[in-house]
Amino acid sequence: MQTVTSLTGAFPRSQALVEATRDLDRGRTTAEAVQELFAQAEADVGGIEERLGLEPRAGGYLRWQDLFRPFAETWEGFTVGPLTRWFETNQFFRQPILHAPPARVPGAIGGWLPPKAPGAPHPRKAILPGPYTFAGLVDNRSGETAEALTHRLGRLLGEEVHELRAAGYSAFQFQEPLLVARPPEGARAEGVVAAYKAISAAANGGTTAVWTYFGDARPAWPLLSRLPVSVVGVDLSETDALELPPTSERRGLGLGVIDPRTSLVEDPSEVVRLARAIVERHRPISLWVGSGAPLDLLPWESATRKLHGLPAVRQGLESTDGGT
Repeated sequence: MQTVTSLTGAFPRSQALVEATRDLDRGRTTAEAVQELFAQAEADVGGIEERLGLEPRAGGYLRWQDLFRPFAETWEGFTVGPLTRWFETNQFFRQPILHAPPARVPGAIGGWLPPKAPGAPHPRKAILPGPYTFAGLVDNRSGETAEALTHRLGRLLGEEVHELRAAGYSAFQFQEPLLVARPPEGARAEGVVAAYKAISAAANGGTTAVWTYFGDARPAWPLLSRLPVSVVGVDLSETDALELPPTSERRGLGLGVIDPRTSLVEDPSEVVRLARAIVERHRPISLWVGSGAPLDLLPWESATRKLHGLPAVRQGLESTDGGT
């Protein structure tokens, strides 16, 4: 069984970068100075990934103000809306307002993705909004039904995947907290399946992952088990994976073993013990290990400390007695 450790969402900005972006808004610094800080912070995230052996590389997504902003600012049909609370957290996002059926702009999202790290090439992962979460959190004034919009966004995200696959990306992770916070039923559930069929067809052999958090995955598990993706990820702070029924089709399982809601550092030996029990129950073909929700819920220093346990977790799971 392959064990993968990787970033599963946006990394927090350093305090220096946070202060610099605020100073830019107030006219106290220059855009050039802020861009230099962004470049340095992106290099620092790449260094963390290098030292800890995290692959595929994600890069931190430091320039993304929120999960939807690049799409709201570049895709046709959208405008950027008001500040809105991000689930039950102290974070906020600008809710996209959809005025007409959306249309993507080729190349636009690729320009927002973290830069490729210098040196030897590494597998790269793109982290994108899942179509159900995207459709469910926009202010939809387009006239399309929720299920039709989910399906349409799946097709558009599939086009993004196709484009990024050609640019060298090998893995694509879709953030789907709404799938477990507000599981769909009936036509909406079928819209989700159709959306991921479009994404899977576009991946052309690449890895596709659905990552869930901010809710217990058990109510949504029958639907999650139907999605045509390579990996389904669950947040272990919200979900008891030992209570999830094994699926008939073996595939990859993602475990959110790092809890970004607390600065307390996880014990790698306890993580390995739990992960082995989960592997014994589900027998996945691959295990993807990272944080449950994105680490940007924490300060930079706390997030970095918590990540340093992942190499020991990976080594423990790859040891002879931990294999499957």
